[in-house]
Amino acid sequence: MRLRLLRRRLTISAPRMMVRSAFPWPIRWALAAVVIGFCSAIGLWAFEFGREIAGIEGGTQAELVRLRERVTVLDAELVQARAQRDEAQSVANTANTLITTEKVSSEKILSKLKSLEDENRRLQDDLGFFEKLTPSLGAQGVTIRALQGDPQADGKIRWQVLLIQAKKNPAEFSGRLEVVFVGVLNGKAWTGAGSGPDGILVKLGQYGRIEGLYDVPPQVLIKGLTVKLFEGVTLRATQSVKI
Repeated sequence: MRLRLLRRRLTISAPRMMVRSAFPWPIRWALAAVVIGFCSAIGLWAFEFGREIAGIEGGTQAELVRLRERVTVLDAELVQARAQRDEAQSVANTANTLITTEKVSSEKILSKLKSLEDENRRLQDDLGFFEKLTPSLGAQGVTIRALQGDPQADGKIRWQVLLIQAKKNPAEFSGRLEVVFVGVLNGKAWTGAGSGPDGILVKLGQYGRIEGLYDVPPQVLIKGLTVKLFEGVTLRATQSVKI
């Protein structure tokens, strides 16, 4: 039923009907072509206008090519810079190694130099003592050929004594050595033993050198040094020196 009513409305049998004049088909096609052309013109204008706004014109292509070439050049320069950096790092590492080696060598040289200076000082001390080895004329038995006392930087006193038997191929001497320091304490005379209560045991053939360090008591001013050489209870030699 509904289908019939719909057909009546859409056909010439409808209650109301309007008569219109129809355009010929050529005119319709012409109007459609005009509309399509107008729309195409508007689309083309919009496209060109948008491309102009975006800057995509003929010069932009050349700029793009130039930028690509610049990027290629910068990449090459970056590779070269990295190579130079690696080379500089290698040189720096080599320099650091050489500096470290040189520092170690310098420390060894300084240590060797200090050792040689100490050895030279000791040899000079020995030379000073052995220069006095010439026997005195008429000397008999054991004699004290040299005695000295040297104050040290730490407040101690280093003492040395040289004993000698003047005759050729002497028998071994056995005895003891007493070391006594004399000085002033609070304005009064002072003495102190530098060899212990029993002295220092001595055994020598042609000659012998004995030395030691003495700790000076506080507020004591050392003035001199005396050594005594005993054979048993017999005093064989004695000598004093000022400090």
